[in-house]
Amino acid sequence: MNMNKLLLTLLVFIASFTHTFAQDHATTIDAGKWLAFETGSRIFPDHKPTASSKAGTISHLEIPGTLPKDIIITHAGYSLLYSELHEQATWVAYKLTRAETKKMASRTNKFIPDPLVTTYSANNRDYAGSGYDRGHLAPAGDMGWSAITMAESFYYSNMSPQVPAFNRGIWKRLEELVRTWAIENDAVYVVTGPVLTVGLSGIGPNDVSVPKYFYKVILDYTMPDIKGIGFILPNAGSGDALQNYAVTIDSVEKLTGIDFYPALPDGQEKQIESSLCIPCWSWRHITSPRAKVVAHQKSSGFVQCKGTTKAGIRCKNKTSNPTGYCYLHNRRY
Repeated sequence: MNMNKLLLTLLVFIASFTHTFAQDHATTIDAGKWLAFETGSRIFPDHKPTASSKAGTISHLEIPGTLPKDIIITHAGYSLLYSELHEQATWVAYKLTRAETKKMASRTNKFIPDPLVTTYSANNRDYAGSGYDRGHLAPAGDMGWSAITMAESFYYSNMSPQVPAFNRGIWKRLEELVRTWAIENDAVYVVTGPVLTVGLSGIGPNDVSVPKYFYKVILDYTMPDIKGIGFILPNAGSGDALQNYAVTIDSVEKLTGIDFYPALPDGQEKQIESSLCIPCWSWRHITSPRAKVVAHQKSSGFVQCKGTTKAGIRCKNKTSNPTGYCYLHNRRY
């Protein structure tokens, strides 16, 4: 451990005694409980980016709240906030569109340090012989829409030590499901990362922290069915249904101390982040992009809109609105 990192460790250790740790329980639909600790390690900013209340018009909607000292690193396909203390990203954020789920570039499998991390990121020696996978935060499967984004997905700043059974099992299932949601909802805004706390064990010469939990929050901000959902998963293999790990976005905020989607209008943010609707999301990953859309429409009661265009042609939009009209035509009838 270098002197800078040693100093950071001591500062965080001292600061941990100045906060009272509070506990909160986030309850899923299956009545499972997660014990969430508010460490006070991050402070929500007291300002919000300028935003429009109209869905779909907010730029950089995926970026969490930051402190003045935070430096956001932006790559072609994702942005991140790097933690020098833990030698990995605190969060990785990106917008994933339906078009971007179409694979245009093959996996490189070339893991390299992130050239934009000025304090130097982890490297091959940290993971060699550790028994942990180099687990993607922004998955390569979400970054296959160009050769550049695919290559950047293998930066070590986008890696976190993951138990092999977790990385290749339930975490992979969640990544596949998010791609399904991007196709079904046209686009989703994803923020994901490790739960970083004081006292985690480390691996390699750079003492890369091994998280006990990982999180992922997803926002569908496409009209008419705007919704959000969060996940907290232990860094361990599991064959359980992903629904068992679903929580409100508020619950993930309490656990991590991160303010998600601060660019949303206040009223919308409060409503979206405090609610959890399991049936509002599909839970079956289907390989074919077209099959994903059709299956979701059938399972969700979608029908073709009964409205007609100005040219007299029946609208091709699908809707679950009880009136039988999509959000564009519902106002006319």
